[in-house]
Amino acid sequence: MQIDSEVRESIYKGVSLSLLIYSLPVALLFLTFLFRGQHPWTNPLSASQARWLGQWNDWGITGFMVILGLFELVLGLYDRDRWNGNEKLTDLVCFAIPRLVFRPFFTFFSLKVLPILFPHAKNVFSWVPFWWGFFILCIGDDLTQYWYHRLHHQLPWLWRFHRTHHSAPYMGMSMASRQNAFYTIFFSQTYVTSALVYFGLGPAALVVHATKSMITTLAHSSIPWDKPFYQHRVLHPIAWVLERLISTPATHHAHHASTTDDGVGYYKGNFGNMFFLWDVMFGTAHISRQYPAAYGISHYQGDEWYAQLFWPVFKSNVPGSELAANGPMVKTDAIVRSNSSEPLAVNEGIAA
Repeated sequence: MQIDSEVRESIYKGVSLSLLIYSLPVALLFLTFLFRGQHPWTNPLSASQARWLGQWNDWGITGFMVILGLFELVLGLYDRDRWNGNEKLTDLVCFAIPRLVFRPFFTFFSLKVLPILFPHAKNVFSWVPFWWGFFILCIGDDLTQYWYHRLHHQLPWLWRFHRTHHSAPYMGMSMASRQNAFYTIFFSQTYVTSALVYFGLGPAALVVHATKSMITTLAHSSIPWDKPFYQHRVLHPIAWVLERLISTPATHHAHHASTTDDGVGYYKGNFGNMFFLWDVMFGTAHISRQYPAAYGISHYQGDEWYAQLFWPVFKSNVPGSELAANGPMVKTDAIVRSNSSEPLAVNEGIAA
């Protein structure tokens, strides 16, 4: 399936602007030191990797997600009829396998591969102050994930690697980790951040990771923590800033909606993970302050958990599924062209 020329042009323009955004914090950092007459890069220090903070990331974030999931269950916020055995198993294996299997792989990349690729660059940026490192990593990590996520929606041949994340007909904290294994392994931002940690930004990277994990998990959660900001007029100014800065349940739930017909769902945009600001800047934002009535993919028929996790190694037995052995790249029964100011909607439920 060809990529619409309008979508292609939008991607090219967005990537060009992104290159400028990537360089901006680095340029500001150097200009600040030059203005002060300081040259700390001439004498880099030995970077502390904040081991205790790393342990907090490993166990604290996992514990946070488990506790949030228990709250969702106790409050009855899952659709129990739709959350059947296959969906529960899909959520569970997608949550557990990255932590048990992929984390050692990423550790191997950081400890063994990076020293081979950049043998003389370890801790070369250790002179960067913590908050500058935090600023650089927030942009480097999250803007990279914005494009990784967006391209999996706008390039049809990538869609099936991301489809698992959108297949569930409900929302909850488990959606944050419900991904195809290969989508997770090739997470571009993981390698960007690993490299920056190797270059000496370890402590800042750990804080960014913790902050981002909490924001993205809460954005997927079925607990509508942002509703009070919309309901009380005195909080509206805060809501206006908040919903344009970070992903909230309302904006991210819209991305997981099964339709756009109600004016609330918007699966062809709202790609931001930690920062919703990227969607605002690149014209992919939709803010309604409402929640969709239905989630998932309109044509989803419950593909087996192993197909959703390990496609294309294992295929679905559901006839006509995009994950089936002879399934389409994308479903072609709902190709819709949006108006000229918006990108092409490739598929109902996947959209560009």
